[in-house]
Parts: sequence; C-alpha cells; structure tokens
Amino acid sequence: MNLNDIIALFDTTIFSIQDQAVTIGDILLLPTFLFLGYVFISWMIRLTVMRMRSKGVAPDVIHLVRRILYILAFLALFITTLDLINVPITAFAFLSGAVAIGFGFGFGAQNIINNFISGWILMWERPIRIGDFLEVDGVKGNVEAINTRSTRIRRTDGVHMMIPNSKLLENTVVNWTLMDNRSRTTVNVGVAYGSPCRLVAKLIEQAVDEQESVLKDPAPVVIFDDFGDNALMFVVYFWMNASVEGNLRMTRSNIRYRIDELFTENDICIAFPQRDIHIDGKLTVHKGE
Repeated sequence: MNLNDIIALFDTTIFSIQDQAVTIGDILLLPTFLFLGYVFISWMIRLTVMRMRSKGVAPDVIHLVRRILYILAFLALFITTLDLINVPITAFAFLSGAVAIGFGFGFGAQNIINNFISGWILMWERPIRIGDFLEVDGVKGNVEAINTRSTRIRRTDGVHMMIPNSKLLENTVVNWTLMDNRSRTTVNVGVAYGSPCRLVAKLIEQAVDEQESVLKDPAPVVIFDDFGDNALMFVVYFWMNASVEGNLRMTRSNIRYRIDELFTENDICIAFPQRDIHIDGKLTVHKGE
C-alpha cells in the first residue's frame, strides 16, 4: 500500500451530517486532538490558579474562577473539534433539546438541576465560602469544597458530610465566620451561698484574661446572673478568634481549669445541688380497738 492509498483510505467517508462528510481521518484525528486540548487546558488553568494563590486570592474565588475557565475552555474545545471534523453545530440543536427534555421530565432530574443552579449561586454570591465554619441542622463543621451539586463539610468530629446545595439556600444556615472569625462564647459557674461575690467576679475575670486566645476588645464581661436554687450563678461573656468548634471548647476548658485553681486558692466553694431534710421527732401510736 503506497502513500496515495493511505491518503485515500483516510479520506474515505464514513457518514455525513447535513451534507458534511466525516472521514476515517477525522475519526482518527479526534482522540489525539481532544487529548492535546485537555492537556493544554489543564496546564493553563493550573498555571492561572497558582498565580491567583500567590497573590492571596480567596480560595472560594479561585474555585469559582477555575470552574468557569473549565466550562469555557471545554466548550471552546468542543466547538473547535466539531469544526475540525466538518460537523456543523446546528446538527446538535435538536438532539440537545431532546436530551434536556428527557432529563427534565423522563428521569425526574429537577433536583439535580436545582442543586446545580444552587451551587453556582453559592459560588457567585458567596454567602458560604471555603473555610467557613457552619452550623446546619445542629451539625457544625468547616466547608472544604463547594461542588456543582453538593457542598462538602468536615464536621467537628472529623466526619465528612455532603450537603445538597439547594438545602444550604432554602434552609436556615448559621455561618459563624461570615463577616470575620470572631466568636462569642460563655462559661457558667455557680458558687455556694455566702461566697464574696465581688471576689468571685474578679477571679473569673482573671481566669479569662489569662487566656491568650481571648480578645481584649471587646473586653470580657462577668455577670452576676441569678440567685439559683443551690448556688449564686455567674456567667462570663468573651470573644475570641476561632474558626472551628474545637478552639472554643479548648479555651472554655482552660478557663474552667483556671477558675477551679483560683477558687481553691481563695477558699471559694463551687456549689452543687443540696437538699435540707427535716424529720418530725413526734411519734404517734394508735391503739387498736
């Protein structure tokens, strides 16, 4: 087989679309072109992402830009591929419409479409960002990825959750780090009746001030909360930079340790439930008739 025969073989028409012939050469060229296009697109987007990270761009913005670039690049690659093999785009207009109708009604994909649109809204409007600390249905965790259909959250116990994007838009979500990483938390303690209240408040404030993670502005506030059934109740409010629940719990624990030490040094008793029982000493004896 000489060169002319090989060329003739590659020019052999396999099928036609709207009077445009698709040859064996076109089919053989297609995977090579797609592979090279994929490698080039991945390299360019990776380079763009690296430059954005070096300039300190937020991770969620990088995530959104990367997705947009991938969609635009692959759309351009698809159109270029069709043009390369002489296939007009109008040939896919009816087919794409039929597929869309089939997905929308035949396979009940309304939820998929809803989650897809919700994912783009989350990435565009940014009410939730990568790294945010969320509370959803009583579950707390950090956002690790906002995907097209769902958002991946790592709970405080280390377990990963996949939450549909539509749920994050349609339900109440507490974003602890929406504006900043400051979080307010409290520690409650009850002391026995007869304890010096002013000294108790001073010692609680000292225990909080000694923690490096507690912010000085706003300053911690100690409140004499109530006269309880078994104790004089105090509560301290303080702010700290914490993006995960573990930081808050650890700081509260350290404050409780320090309060216990200070109370012990000053002979202040942390109250516990008590009941006074009064027994009537009179004994009545009934004689039988």
